[in-house]
Amino acid sequence: MGDASEHRYLVALGSNRRVPGLGAPRAVLAGAVAALAQSGWEVEAVARVIDSAPVGPSLRRYANGAAIIAGGRAPLAALASLQDVERVFGRDRRGQRWRSRTLDLDIVLWSGGTWYGPRLAIPHPLFRQRDFVLHPAAQIAPDWRDPVSGLTLRQLAARAVQRR
Repeated sequence: MGDASEHRYLVALGSNRRVPGLGAPRAVLAGAVAALAQSGWEVEAVARVIDSAPVGPSLRRYANGAAIIAGGRAPLAALASLQDVERVFGRDRRGQRWRSRTLDLDIVLWSGGTWYGPRLAIPHPLFRQRDFVLHPAAQIAPDWRDPVSGLTLRQLAARAVQRR
């Protein structure tokens, strides 16, 4: 991270649907990391992928991971960039919430602390209750702190209830 205008983001990655020509959810996550790099993000770290039970109405298990990305984009521009990548992978935001999806990219934390706007809240409002976010995130950013609780990701992951 050389430029003072760079921001670092911890992004949660999830998929529970195949993408034609790419493959199963684990391949989708690998493809998404490559797409982030191709779209101008510096990918600093990528967590091992884990499998998890779905939240909500989907019956398909998820592949989940996390990545640290860096670039000069402020939070709303970062969100737009992530949503562009989701669309390339066939993500459709219409319809029922928490249904199966080809790709989900969520900003969990960022180097600027907190951000609250009409389309985005950082830290992600639900990340503390989601072991499928906390465990991959703690692999690559164990000492990053939740600006609300003051706890590190390592501490939050240790407290998470395992649902896998």
